[in-house]
Amino acid sequence: MGTPRFAGSMVALATPFRDGAIDWPAFGPMIERQIQEGSAALVPCGSTGESATLSHDEHRDVVRFVVEQARGRVPVIAGTGSNATAEAIALTRAARDAGAAGALMISPYYNKPTQEGLVAHYRAVADAVDLPLILYNIPGRTASRIEAETVARLAEHPNVVGLKEADPSLDHALDVVHLCGDAIELYAGDDSVTFSLMALGGTGVISTVANVAPRAMADLAAACRAGDWTTGRARQLALLPLIRACFTETNPIPLKYALARLGFCRDEMRLPLTPLADAAKRDRLDRTLRDLGLLVP
Repeated sequence: MGTPRFAGSMVALATPFRDGAIDWPAFGPMIERQIQEGSAALVPCGSTGESATLSHDEHRDVVRFVVEQARGRVPVIAGTGSNATAEAIALTRAARDAGAAGALMISPYYNKPTQEGLVAHYRAVADAVDLPLILYNIPGRTASRIEAETVARLAEHPNVVGLKEADPSLDHALDVVHLCGDAIELYAGDDSVTFSLMALGGTGVISTVANVAPRAMADLAAACRAGDWTTGRARQLALLPLIRACFTETNPIPLKYALARLGFCRDEMRLPLTPLADAAKRDRLDRTLRDLGLLVP
């Protein structure tokens, strides 16, 4: 594919809330911080952004707001996935019209499509909307896997450019690389395997932890992009305590606590998610934030 279309540390943006509504005054500075501290792209309306609890109007408003705040300085890759193909097409069209540079599409959840169904779903969106699409393989949330052979078939479509890989087995990523080569860009979907997937030829990470530590994640991805594997390994291991602490409960529950501790937004989510209540887990996050110099003692 030549020069990667998307590369580096791309932040899966959290959505700030205040009293049940989107906290726009908090959102703008959060976005600006990401750009200033090296995030290579902004990815709103994903799992970290609690997209499942956004209304369609809110979803469109969030994408439009992020595009406006970015002002072309970094690309915006909008989460537009759905378990209904027609809805995914509508959300992807809205993202294109808002000025997004690409779309991240979670595999259809709950209805557990076959591999043929996945091919038909993704191709329908790719045919309907002329926008670069990134497939999102995350079996833990969707109850189905985009098999490597299916990824290879979808990579034949000119609008399918990447795969966000959050399969629990690295064997799946190996199979994708083996079958697809450079026909599709590979991005880590879990912060803890950024180094590993980039060593396999991945071009970056779509990161949750970058919400809290954007510069550190950007530096990790940059070292790997440069082939400086000694530095990349060290940076991956240095971030591991924070990564582990941010996933002690369902994402973005610990992340929202961390963002609130750093003063960026309220520790507020929409039901059925509830704030981090375990004192030991909160203390663990505080400790890791202090160790990285992000939280003043």
